Amino acid sequence: MNVYKAIRYKRAVRKFSDEEISDEQARKILNAGRRAQSSKNTQPWQFIAIRDRAILKELSKAGMFAGHIAGANFAVAILTPDPKKKATILFDAGQAAAYMQLAAWEMGIGSCLASVYKQDIGRQILGFPDKWHLNVAISFGYAAKEESITAKPGRRGRKALKRSVHWDRW
Repeated sequence: MNVYKAIRYKRAVRKFSDEEISDEQARKILNAGRRAQSSKNTQPWQFIAIRDRAILKELSKAGMFAGHIAGANFAVAILTPDPKKKATILFDAGQAAAYMQLAAWEMGIGSCLASVYKQDIGRQILGFPDKWHLNVAISFGYAAKEESITAKPGRRGRKALKRSVHWDRW
């Protein structure tokens, strides 16, 4: 995979086909997340891999913009310790999420992040212990016909570099 190309052209997919993701592909995605770098190699995450359609549908109600999870073939809930106790925890979880999404993209599988705002609903659905927190889940699946995992070259949507970067000082 050309990593820069993946970063440049990967796009969020929110509508999925019914094509199955194999167990091997799901394991590759999960292993990519497991291999992500983390602050002081703490690896402060646990993953819940979800295939059950009823669970996917229920979890899609745990965030205002998480509806795409209901149509996914597979989803991963990323659990962390309380992010208020250490500033790097959510950054580390984001690294794991990004690695999983890039691994999926390489296999032709689309994905989209979902913020989980309703912690109590997520906990009730997935049954994880109180010491863990669910802030992010990722939906995975092959893109529906009207969707694409790859943005067209020249597609707008990102701020120009000069609007986001300051060299040496503000």
